[in-house]
Amino acid sequence: MLKLKINHNLLECGTDEAGRGCLAGPVTAAAIILPDDFKHPFLNDSKQLSEKKRLELKAIIEREAICFNVVHVMMDEIDKINILNASILGMHRAINGLSCPPEFIAVDGNRFKPFQKIPFECVVKGDGKFLHIAAASILAKTYRDEYMAVLHEKFPHYNWKQNKGYPTKEHREAICAHGSTVFHRKSFKLLPTQLELNL
Repeated sequence: MLKLKINHNLLECGTDEAGRGCLAGPVTAAAIILPDDFKHPFLNDSKQLSEKKRLELKAIIEREAICFNVVHVMMDEIDKINILNASILGMHRAINGLSCPPEFIAVDGNRFKPFQKIPFECVVKGDGKFLHIAAASILAKTYRDEYMAVLHEKFPHYNWKQNKGYPTKEHREAICAHGSTVFHRKSFKLLPTQLELNL
């Protein structure tokens, strides 16, 4: 059973990101504040749920949240500041865009930087422990998946609709055959050494 939040007497947001390990596309961050009476039997870490369940939960979360915000940090910024900093920047932007400023921030993972002097706590595997972090993980994942499905229409060779930009064998073979796109992260190792092109 997931807990509601860390501090029951504060207005607390949960935040998480999706797409950190991808070769292509943005890293997407979400922040959310849920009402104190929120509960749902299926709400869990987005990685544990089917796409159908995530989309069902997305609609419920958006309808019942006090406020939420989702942002994409694009490839050029990821390449400039590295993926860890881009993930934290995305979470900062998501929190900054909340219509109700939080009094406390619950962060999925073990790395974060202070944001506007608001106290925070990092929770390893927090999306499997707290409802608001799980809700943020679902929003980040579903918004990013939707973005990659749109990109798939422009670049069908890479099958981003299916692999979402993650380094699958199929995705790497497509990079080998067709080269990279403007949506690939240039700072990432797109191909294993044995597949690199001698240009």
